[in-house]
Amino acid sequence: MSQISITLLRLGFLVLLWALVLAAIGVLRSDLYGTRVITRGRGRNARKPPGTRAEKVAAPSRSATGVRTGAISTLEPTAAHLAVTAGPLKGTTIPLGSAPVLVGRAPTCTLVIEDDYCSSRHCRIYLDGDRWLVEDLGSTNGTFLGNRRVDDPVPLNPGEKIRIGATSLELRN
Repeated sequence: MSQISITLLRLGFLVLLWALVLAAIGVLRSDLYGTRVITRGRGRNARKPPGTRAEKVAAPSRSATGVRTGAISTLEPTAAHLAVTAGPLKGTTIPLGSAPVLVGRAPTCTLVIEDDYCSSRHCRIYLDGDRWLVEDLGSTNGTFLGNRRVDDPVPLNPGEKIRIGATSLELRN
């Protein structure tokens, strides 16, 4: 081999070694300093414009037989926020809107949980019509509603506990 090819080979190994060292430093830094919190939107204390949630009620009508027909149409959802009731984030509340709430370790999730038993995108809580559903997103350790494991989207009622590792969540009014 020529001297120039040996020098280029040594330089390539040196670059590869430095890439490995910098990657190891990046992993150590993220373990020491944790996940960076990203703020989104206008914030929790921002006022909502009036009329964002409209209630529509259909007036009951009577048919020829005298029986009432018609019902109350879709009202706003029963739950107003998601509360963390156990775990390191105990006391945290997330206001609920029409957007789904992603729970996991990834910094892009709505609720970031630093737990070894939580996947990067663990579960999703979303509004379907007038009810809230919880759906496991293929997590390794599972999402539990009460004492049963969630596999498919399951209706979530206010007061029911969602358990992810050491963290418990609850829908509240």
